[in-house]
Amino acid sequence: MRKRGFEVVARFKDKKIVLPLRKTSGSAGYDFQAAETKELKPKEITFVSTGIKAYMQKNEVLQMYPRSSLSFKKKLIKANSVGIIDSDYYNNPDNEGEIMLILYNFGNEIVTINKGERIAQGIFTEYLSVDNDNIDIKRLGGFGSTGS
Repeated sequence: MRKRGFEVVARFKDKKIVLPLRKTSGSAGYDFQAAETKELKPKEITFVSTGIKAYMQKNEVLQMYPRSSLSFKKKLIKANSVGIIDSDYYNNPDNEGEIMLILYNFGNEIVTINKGERIAQGIFTEYLSVDNDNIDIKRLGGFGSTGS
């Protein structure tokens, strides 16, 4: 039985996307790469595709953090701080569960993220729920589909 892992989404199947990897045995995070080259204008928020989707157990979440070099070297921050990838985001009907980063260019120059550049780290973790948490509503959409 598969527990957790990564797959390439259909729209990037033939684009030589590298599945996320840990760089050392002590690394907590799996490095995600940009799926395509993207320019980020100053003071602009932009989605950057990874071409990856993640599957996991129902009581797990994939937390997405920006690589530290993004802010220091490129003047980019993750606009929503930490990205939360829920287990039911996988294979949703809107976007197949593709993981995208929302980046903000706080610098004064255009920044280019090149295809294959490492841009984020993903960490799987378990979470707890409260007593009487009997939610059985299924996700119907993709990014931002659980409401405002």
